[in-house]
Amino acid sequence: MPREIFFARARRTVGVFMAVVSLAAVGLLSAQEVIDRVAARVENDIILLSDVRQLGRYQQLVEGKSEDESKLLDRLIDQWVVQNEADASRFPHPSDAEIAREMERLSKSFASPQAYEERKKQSGLSDLQIRDKVTTQLYLTNYLDTRFRPSVQVDAKAIEDFYKTAVLPRAKARGQEAPSLEESRETIREALVQQSIDVQADQWLKDSRSRIHVQILIDEGAK
Repeated sequence: MPREIFFARARRTVGVFMAVVSLAAVGLLSAQEVIDRVAARVENDIILLSDVRQLGRYQQLVEGKSEDESKLLDRLIDQWVVQNEADASRFPHPSDAEIAREMERLSKSFASPQAYEERKKQSGLSDLQIRDKVTTQLYLTNYLDTRFRPSVQVDAKAIEDFYKTAVLPRAKARGQEAPSLEESRETIREALVQQSIDVQADQWLKDSRSRIHVQILIDEGAK
């Protein structure tokens, strides 16, 4: 969903792609050599195939695998919707401190700094490209959180049910002693809040996408 939207969550600013990059068009390559093309038109904006593939490389960095191009493109269209709304509302962009914390969190999600550097090398992404994705992820997820969190309500029963059906069985399966309900309460509350935000965001995205014009210009699963 939305939070891994990306909403995977970090990606370069999506929505205003100014042109198709084609050196062939200016005679620097032969007519058969085109290095980029339009993957989709969303209203008056375009998404490039290079953006689709860069998101795939970012997923490879973060998750060790990536979705096929049709799913990646779908995520980028969702991002366009969210970013368009966030920009229109003048939603504040993340601070340098927020971005630095998220960059650190990403690197520390690996077993070691060496493991992170190796995966980064495999992905082919530069530090600047990764920072760009992280920045966009923060912007979009912060906007969704601000938009939908105020309407979320989590009662005590929902927390207790989650504890019984998720926390206790997971601890048992791992042969570990489960934390107490009180120790888990706030963590569970936040998990349930995030679930509700995702559900609301998913429905909002479906409704929003039904009102915009999207033209897909790459074959499903095209390489």
